[in-house]
Amino acid sequence: MTNAIKTGLLAYGMSGKVFHAPFVATHPGFDFRAVVERHHKQAAQDYPGVISYDSVEALLADPEIELVIVNTPSNTHFELTQQVLQAGKHVLVEKPMTASLAEAQTLFDLGRHMGKQVFVYQNRRWDSDFQAVQQVINSGQLGQLIEVHFRYDRYKTALNPKPFKETPVPASGIVYDLGPHLLDQVISLFGKPLRSHKTTGRYRTNTKVDDYFTIHLQYPNELNVFVTSGLLVANPLPAFVLHGTTGSFQKGRVDVQEPQLQQAMSPTAAEYGLEAPGSEGVLTVVGAEDEKTTTKVPSLKGDYTHLFEAVYQTLRNDVPYPIQEEHILWQIALLEQNAGDWAFLG
Repeated sequence: MTNAIKTGLLAYGMSGKVFHAPFVATHPGFDFRAVVERHHKQAAQDYPGVISYDSVEALLADPEIELVIVNTPSNTHFELTQQVLQAGKHVLVEKPMTASLAEAQTLFDLGRHMGKQVFVYQNRRWDSDFQAVQQVINSGQLGQLIEVHFRYDRYKTALNPKPFKETPVPASGIVYDLGPHLLDQVISLFGKPLRSHKTTGRYRTNTKVDDYFTIHLQYPNELNVFVTSGLLVANPLPAFVLHGTTGSFQKGRVDVQEPQLQQAMSPTAAEYGLEAPGSEGVLTVVGAEDEKTTTKVPSLKGDYTHLFEAVYQTLRNDVPYPIQEEHILWQIALLEQNAGDWAFLG
């Protein structure tokens, strides 16, 4: 495509191979130009013609690169995103954007000062299961929402082999790992909460970082939202549970994009993003005579391509990016909040 966005990746590990390169390479609005590979040079084998730089500095010195994706360990996001902006590039930074609200605000302000866009990568807005939740809420069939639960359950007793995941450095632990996914989904639906209460815990042997959390968010109209994640959940509960005055909805975490991408399926494949049969959500609606009707709700196709399309539309056509600055600032404030007493978002 003419005027494609020449793009560079700062790493070619799991996230680069799975969540970024396939989309930058297949979306016609992007030109996958370069990647940083300090040791093993693999990107060019997967994507012939891609330049492999030995350092971040070398990639940032490439005058053709317009957009840089910061997909490095979480505790490096602030420094590297700052470096990218100072080099005069637009930036797409993975979650969590930063460890603190002050750092996040600094980066957004720097982006404005440099005349560059700061995008945050929140791909789970385009999960098939979450889209089903959106559909049901928008249909109005649940009436006034009363209680909402979003969960991300795993069972992993072993400590993560990646040191940055298990070392108590800024932006470490499950709150900063899985919390951004859950909080972004909630914020995209309901906006800014009135107040919140966080509980965290450490249960795996020898762990030095939190491996459990739950955050209770209170919204106007007496809506209570709970986001929860744990690494020792042997029998996961439904990922999405919603109760309203006229109905309930349950849905498992069944989006297939990550395993498909790990198996090297192209995002352009016909079967990409399609849930397996039997993965439908369950909607129970109560009628005027208190009769209950239960139906299965199929999901739309999941597709992270929409995030990259949104980046393209912002850079080329000035269309507002759906993951707004204020969404990220609210999210980081909730991540940074200490466990314990109720806190009000400023």
